[in-house]
Amino acid sequence: MKKSRFTEEQIVFALKQAELGTSVPDVCRKLG
Repeated sequence: MKKSRFTEEQIVFALKQAELGTSVPDVCRKLG
């Protein structure tokens, strides 16, 4: 399996932000 570009913590953070109503493009921008 190839190494993910993001850590598991970053993915969890992004999913939580999306659930809280942050728009997905904004979440993506925060993660770079």
